[in-house]
Parts: sequence; structure tokens; C-alpha cells
Amino acid sequence: MKLDIILSGVGGQGILSIAAIIGEAALEEKLHIKQAEVHGMSQRGGDVQSNLRISSEPIRSDLIARGGADLILSLEPMEALRYLPYLSDTGWIVTNAAPFVNIPNYPQVDDLLADLKRLPRVILLDVDALAKENNVPRAANVVLLGAASPILGIGIEKIEDGIRRFFGRKGDDVVAMNLKALACGREAAEHIMRKHLKKSENEKHAK
Repeated sequence: MKLDIILSGVGGQGILSIAAIIGEAALEEKLHIKQAEVHGMSQRGGDVQSNLRISSEPIRSDLIARGGADLILSLEPMEALRYLPYLSDTGWIVTNAAPFVNIPNYPQVDDLLADLKRLPRVILLDVDALAKENNVPRAANVVLLGAASPILGIGIEKIEDGIRRFFGRKGDDVVAMNLKALACGREAAEHIMRKHLKKSENEKHAK
């Protein structure tokens, strides 16, 4: 088992909490993990990026080479596209569709989303809206984690346990909120992945 993940977003969105929960789950699965130092401006509003590597075998480097990422997990659509050169030919992008406009020359949102939709393996969700609809507005980052969970290769129960350990000190209500966020993100992603699969099958039959 090997999974190389690039995590990206903007400071204050909770991208590093996602990394911590995945790390907890991977350790529970007895997997090896390495995480590179956070790059960018980690204060609220600055771009944040980190490499997270998970494997059943020992890992030498904590950095992911260009073209080597199995997953780009991003809480911001422009940040997802920024790291596209690192995505492997068979890799997935799981990203928030809602922009965080933190620069004056931020690209046209419609253009960003169109670029993402043209890619072959993308789960594109407005996790901010989904979190609000499900009454978990402070857990949009965990909605995104839920959307990525079918791709991680880690049992969902281990991810749930990771959430319990990570948020446990904040009380049962916070744990329950984040478990609900995880579930609604996973459900939305599974729906999108079924559509991907059906499209691929139709294209094969057309040939």
C-alpha cells in the first residue's frame, strides 16, 4: 500500500487538521507515514501546502516528486490547480469548489472550475455549502476529508477513530459533529465516483 498526498489550502481552513486525522488513522492501520514541513504562510489567509506520504513499507523521503502524487486534497480550487504538475497520471483531485479570494488578481472562479472539471478524476464539491446544509458549518474541512476517504485506502472506521482521538479533548458534541461531517462528505463523493465509473463504462462501450 502506498499513497502520496499533497494537501493544500489557505491558513485557517483546517487543512493541517485533515493531515493529522489521516496520520492518526494510518498509524492505527500500522502503516508508515512521513509528512513534510508546512510550506507557505500558515497564518489565516496565506497559502498552505504539505506533503503526506503513507506506505506499508518504510518511507525514505518526505517529499513527493512531480508527477508522483496519488491525491491532491485541497480546500481551495486555485490551490488545487497550483499543484497539478505533481499529480500522477492516475491520481485524483479532491477539492472544495468554493474560492477563498485572498489576492487582488484572483482568477475568474468559473474558469478555475471549468479547468478542474476537464480533468479525468476529480471530486469537486462546495464543502462549505455542504457543511452548512448538514448543520456542521465549522467542519467543512472534515467534509472534504470524507470526500477523499474512498480514495485513501484506509478503513473508514479507522478514520472515524482518528477523529475521536483528534477531537476527543473538545468533547462529545464536537466529535459527533465531525463524524457527521465525515459521513456527508463520503456520501457525496461516492455519488460522484459512481458517475465517473458510469461515464468510463459508457466510453468503453462506445469504442
